[in-house]
Amino acid sequence: MAPAEWMAPLAAFPACWLTLSWLLRRDRLPMDHPNARSLHATPTPRIGGLGMMAGVGVASVWLADAGLLPVVLAAFALAAVSLLDDVRGLPVALRFLAHFVAAVACLVAFGLTGWALLAGTLAIVWMTNLYNFMDGSDGLAGGMAAIGFGALALAAWLGDAPELAAFCAAITAAALAFLRFNFPPARVFMGDAGSIPLGFLAAALGILGARQNVWPWLFPLLVFSPFIVDASVTLARRGLRGEKIWQAHRSHYYQRVVLLGASRRQLAWAIYTLMLAGAALAFTLRALPQHTAWLLTLWAATYLLIFLTIDRRWNRPRNEH
Repeated sequence: MAPAEWMAPLAAFPACWLTLSWLLRRDRLPMDHPNARSLHATPTPRIGGLGMMAGVGVASVWLADAGLLPVVLAAFALAAVSLLDDVRGLPVALRFLAHFVAAVACLVAFGLTGWALLAGTLAIVWMTNLYNFMDGSDGLAGGMAAIGFGALALAAWLGDAPELAAFCAAITAAALAFLRFNFPPARVFMGDAGSIPLGFLAAALGILGARQNVWPWLFPLLVFSPFIVDASVTLARRGLRGEKIWQAHRSHYYQRVVLLGASRRQLAWAIYTLMLAGAALAFTLRALPQHTAWLLTLWAATYLLIFLTIDRRWNRPRNEH
């Protein structure tokens, strides 16, 4: 990497840290109050996303790559809309409209048209929202960002894409600074202003890297698979039961683990292990594409075993837990 590219991740960490340190000394912050569907018990500020986006914003000053500009602009537009939602609340339709507009604008800038544009838009909107769905336990979304974007950064560096590597590394650095405040017990939550743009960035950068032949299209899916699989399976099951999938709930598998008695710290370390395994599998597939079929079969079997184990414990009579 050139010196300017090294500066991006080095600047992102202190920018996020200092921003959050300053914000937490302010009064009248947007608070996440516990309700029947929450895993936390005390009101907690939900301004962590502002720190993360401050880190990403400072890092982007050192990155002049034209291919990254649409991603950065769209991510910050979503952060602004989501911050307004955190503070005042916005209609669901308006939030979804913003997600679709950001996704389409970004993909058009990438040169996608027709069915590729449609599929890419749906993928980005889904990832944008599922990241938000999975941001429900201390350290979870921040850990996914640190490990997921860290894997993308390493793959981009190995794939001779230094600007993309630096940008992903900057997101990782900001996430690590955020985890200093969010690791159980959390002092601050990410909020929509962090989870929405992070989900968008995961999908948009995954597509950008695939189009630039930096990684195979399966690579980012495997890296972020702990979130993708949990959210997708959970919402599919809720839909099949006729439940309103857009309503808040506590039926994600990671939520069930806590409700079954695990601490948030135990859950965080278990999910980090799964995230690292997914990243390791992605790099294995990248190096050995001829073994894609059996590697994917092994990973699918791993998730199936995890889900069946949680379901079995969940369905026991409560006095047996």
